[in-house]
Amino acid sequence: MNTSDKIVITGGAGLVGQNLIVRLKQRGFTRLVAIDKHPANTATLRRLHPDITVVEADLAEPGAWENAFAGASTVVLNQAQIGGLSLAEFQRNNVTASQRILDVVRGQPNPPFIVHVSSSVVNSRAVDFYTATKTEQEKRVLASGLPCTVLRPTLMFGWFDPKHLGWLARFMERTPVFPIPGHGRYMRQPLYNRDFCRALVACMRTQPAGAIYDLTGPDRVDYIDMIRAIRDAKDLRTLIVRIPYRLFDLLLRVYALFSARPPFTASQLKALTAGDDFTGVDLQATFGFRPTPFRDAIRETFGHPVYSSVVLESTH
Repeated sequence: MNTSDKIVITGGAGLVGQNLIVRLKQRGFTRLVAIDKHPANTATLRRLHPDITVVEADLAEPGAWENAFAGASTVVLNQAQIGGLSLAEFQRNNVTASQRILDVVRGQPNPPFIVHVSSSVVNSRAVDFYTATKTEQEKRVLASGLPCTVLRPTLMFGWFDPKHLGWLARFMERTPVFPIPGHGRYMRQPLYNRDFCRALVACMRTQPAGAIYDLTGPDRVDYIDMIRAIRDAKDLRTLIVRIPYRLFDLLLRVYALFSARPPFTASQLKALTAGDDFTGVDLQATFGFRPTPFRDAIRETFGHPVYSSVVLESTH
């Protein structure tokens, strides 16, 4: 790759996209195109990076956004529906939008290399809309006939996180009591997003066509210990209280009756407690860098003078 190559990033205003753009600019890349449909988050991206091209568009619909792929050397297929209550919205953003992108890319005179941001859930025990549609999305990318690499990260966290650990941290700031479902000893393998972007850029550079990489964080951390680490990093005094699992599940279902976009759903609770234990590649041997320990990554996430204070809107 040359730093003058054109790179298109779908879902460019979300967690991965925002972090990736920071990483690419640090590496000297100048022709970056980010496509995202969320008005507030694309506005944030434009404010932080006025020197890149930002296209606001719904990729599930045909439109002028298709012209943005002309001349691209690499496409990062990254848009995704992560949370929600209906199958239709997952199908629209994870499957329909991805198929449109693949069709557009396939029609280019010199099709670009694709790095697809899949998910560890394709190997999960969980059965939900996210798992089903991300699995279908990955299958379509691999069956497209286009040169591609697939990355399957576990739960990610870092700067710009509107959900997951970012939402949990902001909730903790606003409440004196933080509820934990059941015993809280649900093992997680959180992956620092800056590490993920380092792996992603390595794949963009080497272009290992047909390769599929499972990526996990370097540490196995129980959910309750993740919450404690966030509390410590933000120097909070929030009381962490365990709530019986069935009651926690009931409260989530009741909350969903009054909110079109609940931050945490009953299906996500079920996925949290599914007992998944993922095996990932050796990040240093595969991509050439040593992963950041979880507690160091948490301190970086909530300690940056600029990016730690940027709060994206949750799109799902």
